[in-house]
Amino acid sequence: MSYIQALIIAIIEGITEFLPISSTAHMKLANPILHISETPFINLFEVVIQLAAILSVVVIYWKKFIDLKNLAFYFKLVVAMIPALVLGVLLKKHIDSALSNLTFISCVMIVGGIILLFIDKIFVTHIVVEEEKISYRQSFIIGCFQSLSIIFPGLSRSAATIIGGMSQKLTRKLAAEFSFFLAVPTMFAASVKSFWDVYKENPEVLIKDNMSILLLGGVVSFIVALLAVKFFISFITKHGFRIFGWYRIVAGISFLIYMHYFMN
Repeated sequence: MSYIQALIIAIIEGITEFLPISSTAHMKLANPILHISETPFINLFEVVIQLAAILSVVVIYWKKFIDLKNLAFYFKLVVAMIPALVLGVLLKKHIDSALSNLTFISCVMIVGGIILLFIDKIFVTHIVVEEEKISYRQSFIIGCFQSLSIIFPGLSRSAATIIGGMSQKLTRKLAAEFSFFLAVPTMFAASVKSFWDVYKENPEVLIKDNMSILLLGGVVSFIVALLAVKFFISFITKHGFRIFGWYRIVAGISFLIYMHYFMN
């Protein structure tokens, strides 16, 4: 992987990690376009930049994450994590297979986009405006929605959890923020496991020459994600999710066309 390739993938991850357009889909589909072959180092690189992007949420909402007086906040996140952790273990073979199927990912992008076109009209009642008002039952249901993004790569973890939150009558802003909160423990656990799996099988991926690329990717992903989170919260509060739906549809169709005409 060159520095230019690392820079582009890190920017893609930073922009898409918390937007409802699927960072997984964008990275998996960008790799062949950038002529990046899947290797142990590439897998490790994707883990590192994902962790870096997630850290941006901790920085933005640091008061929430270090508020030890509000233990219910942490318990709600644990409850919401359970479905994804269980399904991640039980369906590992399916997940690995789906992640390598770019056609499947592109189709899920399109279907997810269609759903986002109507999500603001489907869920119009928003009575939960504060995180403290989210119940454990609602947290678990949002976690169940999150698990759909594991079963269907390309759906977007952010999109799934936001839709789950709105189905539980959370405001758009609160649904997005809870999605960000939930991303931290969920993706941290998944990333640490991925990091360990890659390192255990190929410890040589951490050779000195690779460290500068990992550092570049991590820093860029963190900074871009920091900006993307702030933009997203402001945007959806005013405009909703429709534009992201159209983007997903156009992107999914474009990826299918590219794969059909340029990758066969």
